[in-house]
Parts: sequence; C-alpha cells; structure tokens
Amino acid sequence: MKLCRYNNNQLGLVEGDQIIDVTAALELIPPMRYPAPLGDQLIANLGAVLARANALKANAPRLSLASVKLLPPVGNPTKIINAPINYVKHIQESNADPGIKHGRTTITHISDWGLFLKATSSLVGFGDEVRLLYPERRNDHELELAIIIGKQGKNIARENARQYIAGYAMGLDMTTRGKELLSWRKSGDTYALLGPWFTTADEIADPNALDLELKVNGETRQKANTRDLVYNVDRLIEYASDKYTLYPGDIILTGTPEGVGPVVPGDVMQLYIAGLGRAEVRIAPAYAGPPERPA
Repeated sequence: MKLCRYNNNQLGLVEGDQIIDVTAALELIPPMRYPAPLGDQLIANLGAVLARANALKANAPRLSLASVKLLPPVGNPTKIINAPINYVKHIQESNADPGIKHGRTTITHISDWGLFLKATSSLVGFGDEVRLLYPERRNDHELELAIIIGKQGKNIARENARQYIAGYAMGLDMTTRGKELLSWRKSGDTYALLGPWFTTADEIADPNALDLELKVNGETRQKANTRDLVYNVDRLIEYASDKYTLYPGDIILTGTPEGVGPVVPGDVMQLYIAGLGRAEVRIAPAYAGPPERPA
C-alpha cells in the first residue's frame, strides 16, 4: 500500500493519480498525554490504521493527487539518520571534487565516518519547495532511498533487520558544502525531503536492488542501483541500532550515489526510485523561513 499525508494532516491511500481519503482511520491512534511516547504514532499503530483504511476504502471520497499538498508521510520521527559516503563511486567523486572534499583528508569508507543526524525540523514533504539557506554557497542534491522504521529496536542483527522496516520512501538529503560538520550543513529548514508517500515494506521485494535516478531540469545527474550500497539496507539497520535505539517512524537515509551536483533557485528536480514512484521538487527563489506547518 501507498499511504500519504496531505493538506491539513489528512490521511490518504494513493492509487494511480488519485488519493482515497481515509483520514477517519487515524481515530484508531490512542489518545496521548504529556509526555508523548517516543516515536511516530501513525507508524507505531500502522497495522490497525491500515486495516481500518482498507475497510473505509470502498466508500471513501477520492481526490486528484495533483490537487493536494503532500506532507512528509512521517510526521514525528525521533531521528533522521544519515549514511555518508555509502556508494563507492560517490566516495571516488568526493575525493576528486574539491568542492565536495573541501580541504578534508582522503575520504575512505563509511566505517571511518559513522552515521550522522539531521534535525527533524528540516523535514518537509513533496508539497514544499526547497529553500536554500545559504544561496551564495554551493548547495547539492543527494537522492537517497529512505527506510522507515516500524517498531522499537536496539542491537538488531542484520539477518533480522527487515522485521523492523515499516516501509520506504524517496529521500532528498540537501547539502550545503563547506568545512562545518555534516549535521550543521545538512539540517537547514527544508533540507530533508521525504515522500511523496510511504510505501509499505510488503510491496518492495528487495530494497537492495532498486534503480534510482535524479534529474535537474530534465538532465540526468544521478543514476544508480541500491545494489551498489557499501552498507546495504540490512547492514545499515544493524549499524544504526548499535548506537541508537530505533523508534517507530525513525528515518534512515541510506546514502547517495555518484552524480551529486549544485542546484540554484528556480531549478526543478525530478526524482525516481523503482517501486516508490516519481515526483518533482522545485528550488524556491529565496529562503523565506520555515515552511508553514498545519496546526
């Protein structure tokens, strides 16, 4: 199933170019009191919500996908976990490009860098534009497969990792190049794009064999397959859960392939990952503060 959040925190099933409004299924999420439990409660209660959504589907209103504003399919992740230099050819291009390397010593292997976190406040959906925080500096696109964690886990063995995956989405890790730490340069408002919807894990037979492609203004920049990951999906969950407790709705961006490059205001990026869909996102004319979020 493909599940989206749209407009004023409504919930929809995506079928072709239509959205089926199943917002009433959210009533199955238990009411919460302060302090709210860690984790995204839609994802924590996903089984029950999807069952109710299926029951509502036949008589639910339908809308054109083009008529709504898509929000990030996960609203409250506790973490956005990122895998740097996780494709061999991206490691090679990073060492060859001074604009990426930025005076650092030789870039070698993900195990030398570990993982890093993006601020959850950087998260937006495909209904928003990317606003360049420092337009005078180089800002690059980085298309990535996003894993959405389905249940709490720690010290997860790679052979059990798929049991902890709720689903997948396309992720865009926007990056300001420079000498600062990764979490600073990649955590600006709108610099984590997730969507356009959430595809449940049962629809993706092998997340380690998905074609992905990013174009800018129709020109192909990135084109690869997740089989080229240095640490594949299963190993990344093992690696991340060795350091962090994973909670429902946590997002793991698996790393970007070769072909990263700068974008400027007015550019339009076209994103594709097999089984997850296609979508566009525009670079806004200028930074104008954080996007308005539904109350």
